[in-house]
Amino acid sequence: MTQIEAILFDKDGTLFDFDATWTVWAGTTIVGLADGDHGLAQQLANSIEYDLKNQQFLPGSSVIAGTMEEQAAALLPHLPGRTIDNLIAELTERSLDVPQVEVTPLITYFDDLRARRLRLGVATNDAELSMQRHLEIAGVSDFLDFAVGFDSGHGFKPMPGQLLAFAERVGVDPSRCAMVGDSTHDLEAAQAAGMVGIGVLTGPARREDLSGLASVVLPSIAEIPAWLDSLPSDAAAAPLGA
Repeated sequence: MTQIEAILFDKDGTLFDFDATWTVWAGTTIVGLADGDHGLAQQLANSIEYDLKNQQFLPGSSVIAGTMEEQAAALLPHLPGRTIDNLIAELTERSLDVPQVEVTPLITYFDDLRARRLRLGVATNDAELSMQRHLEIAGVSDFLDFAVGFDSGHGFKPMPGQLLAFAERVGVDPSRCAMVGDSTHDLEAAQAAGMVGIGVLTGPARREDLSGLASVVLPSIAEIPAWLDSLPSDAAAAPLGA
């Protein structure tokens, strides 16, 4: 494997535990959009494949790896009088202060990766505004060389635009970059961009969903430093002072 000099992370399900962060928020948001109409709430839940009773997403839900625009488009037919733009704005606003459950303490984690001289970034199918808020709350914005959402002008996963923009920004050939994510969208984007794909199991996808697309599938991002250490000496970036 070629030397890894830069790592790009997905956000939801990768840096933050998907179920612990988003499943309750989704139920609350659906009920809020329905304004007390239980029948409408069920229609909205069905449109995004969400089990309202048990407060969990079904495996095929577009919310798991899709963009805020895709979510709004699925909900919009049940909300007459709304426009796609104001619905996206409302969903984004509702998402800003959702408590994010970190998969591992992120400040310490990113500090360690920086000590390895790795360039770092985040590419999410969430909106840029909510991504920025969540990263700021976690205290990790200053560790990142690059952070974009679906609406930042580089497209969205599984298309490779965000990934290629990251490689260009940090001046690293895509083959020397890794894309870390919990969904097939993340890993398909990695393949399209010519990056190393690292799958993690902190989202809804199963190992078997990711293994055919990834160079490695790990329980969480917490295992990436040890994985880097296990690579041949020419494949992982050297620590500071080496």
